[in-house]
Amino acid sequence: MNSTPEVLAVLGGLLAAAAPDDRGALWQLDKQGRELDANLVRLPPGAEVGEHQEDVLDVLLVVLEGDGRLTPGGGADVLPLSPTTVMWLPRTSRRSLTAGPDGLAYLTVHRRRPGLSIGSAPAAAVTHEGGEAPCSLDRVCPECGRMSQESAPKYCGECGERFPGR
Repeated sequence: MNSTPEVLAVLGGLLAAAAPDDRGALWQLDKQGRELDANLVRLPPGAEVGEHQEDVLDVLLVVLEGDGRLTPGGGADVLPLSPTTVMWLPRTSRRSLTAGPDGLAYLTVHRRRPGLSIGSAPAAAVTHEGGEAPCSLDRVCPECGRMSQESAPKYCGECGERFPGR
């Protein structure tokens, strides 16, 4: 099968049409059979994506509008973000984002995450007493559906949405 290139979105138009207080993923790549994921994320002025770590994937972050800062974990220097800044966020790196006074809009691109699947429980889980494994739904972002690797996330590492009740 030979696929044909196509326009999926005009990001400037999506940003212009968004309400000033819209936060989180404004657009997501959703084509079947893709090998990449991409998200257009918007943070209002002063909003934050709390410190988090992506353990599996490298992420490319491209700033489209506004400004802000990326604070690496481990006490490294704060990195300024402005339009046309392209950042590589290597897997296992800790970071947080803070939007500046004009807000921040950025595109993230990374290899597609394998989908969640239901399979057989490992033998150790079946033979040990104590009931079923705990439910992990509290780690699934209500905005973009991403499952956090953190046990009690405050913010989604993908779209920046705050988890309810945290």
